[in-house]
Amino acid sequence: MTKAPWQNRLMQTGHGAEQWLIEWWRLVHLGAVILVLTLSPSSYSRESRRVLARHIYLNTAPILLGFTVLCALVTVVLTRIVLVTALSYGLSQYALQVVIRVLVLELIPLTAALFVALRCTIPDGAELTAMQASGELDEMRGRGIEPVRREVLPRVVAGMFSGITLAALSSLVALVVAYVAGYGFTLSGVAAYTRLFGQVFSPAVTLIFVLKTLFFSLAVSLIPMASALYGMHGASVRTSAEMRGLVRMFALILLIEVASLVGNYY
Repeated sequence: MTKAPWQNRLMQTGHGAEQWLIEWWRLVHLGAVILVLTLSPSSYSRESRRVLARHIYLNTAPILLGFTVLCALVTVVLTRIVLVTALSYGLSQYALQVVIRVLVLELIPLTAALFVALRCTIPDGAELTAMQASGELDEMRGRGIEPVRREVLPRVVAGMFSGITLAALSSLVALVVAYVAGYGFTLSGVAAYTRLFGQVFSPAVTLIFVLKTLFFSLAVSLIPMASALYGMHGASVRTSAEMRGLVRMFALILLIEVASLVGNYY
C-alpha cells in the first residue's frame, strides 16, 4: 500500500529532526570529552605537550601580526569616521565610547573567531576528515591510541588559544589606537579615557565579553572537529557533513552574539 504524501513528508521531517538532535548531542558529548581531557594531567605527557605546542604555534603565530595590524587599521578608520560624524552633530563626547562599544565589544571577538575558523580550525577539520577517510584514525585505535586525545584535543585547544589570543591582543591594540586617534600622542587624556573605559566595561559587560570570546573560540574550534569525526560515511556524505558543520557553527555564533547583545543592552 502506497503511503500518502503527507505521511512521507512527516517521516522525512521526523528523520531530519532525529538526525539534528543526534548531531547536536554528539557535539555536546565531544565538548564534554574534550573538557575532561583538558583537565586531566594524563593528557600532558612529554609527547602530548610537544604536539600541543606545535599546534598552538601553527594556529597562532602566522596570523597574529597580520590580524593585529588589520584591526589597528580598521580602528583608525572607524575612529576617524565616528569622531568626524559626532563632531558634526555636537556629540563628540560620546564618540570614543561608541568606538569602544562597537569595535571592542562586538566586532573584534566576532572577527577573531571567524578569522581563526577560516585560517585554522576548518583546515584542521579537513585534515582530520582526511585522516578519518584514509583509516588512519582506525589504525590508531587498533594500536591502543585514542584519536580524540592524540589528534582532536590539540587542535581544539590550539584553536581556542588562537581565538582568545587574537581577540585579547587586538582589543588592547584597538584601545590604544583609539586613544591616539582621539587624544593624540599625549598623556593628558589618560584620566578621561580611563574613566570612559570604566563606564563601558562595567563588571556585567566585562563578564559577557569574556564569556562571549570564550564561547566563540569554543564553537569555531569544536564544531569542525565534530563534523570530521562523526560525519564521515563516504565521499558523498563528507561534503554534506562539512556543510552541515559550517551551518551549525555560524548558527551557534549568531546565537551567542544575539545573547551577548541582549545581556549588554537589555
